Amino acid sequence: MYRIRLFAIRHSRSFEWIYKRVEQVMIALDPVLRKIGYDRVERPVAFVEKCVKTVLFDCKMCGQCVLSSTGMSCPMNCPKQLRNGPCGGVRPGGFCEVKPEMKCVWVLAWDGASRMKGGAQIATVLPPVERNLEGSSSWLRVSREKAAHLREAREKRRTAIADAFPGARKNEPSAAPLAEEPAQAQKGAK
Repeated sequence: MYRIRLFAIRHSRSFEWIYKRVEQVMIALDPVLRKIGYDRVERPVAFVEKCVKTVLFDCKMCGQCVLSSTGMSCPMNCPKQLRNGPCGGVRPGGFCEVKPEMKCVWVLAWDGASRMKGGAQIATVLPPVERNLEGSSSWLRVSREKAAHLREAREKRRTAIADAFPGARKNEPSAAPLAEEPAQAQKGAK
């Protein structure tokens, strides 16, 4: 597992690209997933996510994946489970103070982030882990949240004019005739 984790960090830019494509697919599937029900698909998606991410990143399924902002190095692999940087006890050569045979997760994270297009995200302070999300699918949660934001943005664009002119409907109803009816149409109606 450790060697595969190091491979993922060395190829973090490729994995970043793959992550973005998986996210796009999940967002595109939002209408289908909403019809089926997110609760119904949670377990199968979490199972697939766990299989893939455990092999590639030694994922601990915290439910709040930050691999895309930590250079594809899972901070939950830190013996102290620190999510915002190294503890200060990093040994010479970048090795962990708790497990001296292992490279510090955060040394690897900075290395991986330096290879990624969005590597600057590593400087963002992350919120603490919500333990009640452990075992849940972060792919599903993130894509659902982003799809909801996109729906809200579309709805805001759609209703922008109506919101800007709230009295327009009162002054000019939508069913108002645009022109006089032709004489032929009036004869046919009788």
